[in-house]
Amino acid sequence: MIQNPVNPSLKVEDFIRYEFKFPLDLSKREKVESEVANFMSFDGHVHPELSNAYYVRSLYYDNDAATNYYEKIDGVKMRRKFRLRTYGKLIESSLPIYLEEKNRDGDRVHKHRVPIDPSQLPIFYNPEQYPDLHEHFSGVDLVDRFMFDAIRRSLKPRLLVDYVRRPYVSAYDMNFRVTFDSVLMSAEVNNLFPPSSESWKYSFAGFTILEVKFHRRIPAWFHRIIQVHNLRRVSFSKFCKGMEATGQVVDLS
Repeated sequence: MIQNPVNPSLKVEDFIRYEFKFPLDLSKREKVESEVANFMSFDGHVHPELSNAYYVRSLYYDNDAATNYYEKIDGVKMRRKFRLRTYGKLIESSLPIYLEEKNRDGDRVHKHRVPIDPSQLPIFYNPEQYPDLHEHFSGVDLVDRFMFDAIRRSLKPRLLVDYVRRPYVSAYDMNFRVTFDSVLMSAEVNNLFPPSSESWKYSFAGFTILEVKFHRRIPAWFHRIIQVHNLRRVSFSKFCKGMEATGQVVDLS
């Protein structure tokens, strides 16, 4: 975690790890999760009323040419994208909101994030106001990179993605994390909290995405789960699935 000397309240968090993803139908999800639960427990952010899960909501940026989307589809090895992320469907003073930058170099993922105040959201929604971010985030390299990329590449908020995440952590390996993401939905909007009447589209109906996040290696017991259940690792992007589901891109394959 890096503290900004100009504004000490702004702490940029950095994560470097590998992320593997596996699609699961309902039957396989139940079997795999049952075995994972023998070795891991829920993390401290789950809500019992959501069956020990929590909401994840992301507002993704791209330009009119959908450059970020097609870089992913084309398999560009080194790429990055920006998003606003939060963990609820209604804006509240206690709800954390972040600007995140996600860089990928092959299988290795670098994620950087900085907290933002709800009052600053309108600036992030309007490309004409991006230069005003200097006043609020002086000396924050992450925000400087966002402004540079957003202006140079004409980025704007294009896609809202929602899903339910059930997360598992291990008391024996704090660098190993497993999450089950389901009920993946997307909407073509330019803000984090649109009216409830907004038209949502299912992006991966009937399936759960199992995400495995680690720093160096996967534990032997999880390798066994992969083999026993014949799990198939895939290159999966919630952002790309949402762009396709909302009809914002053309399939060129």
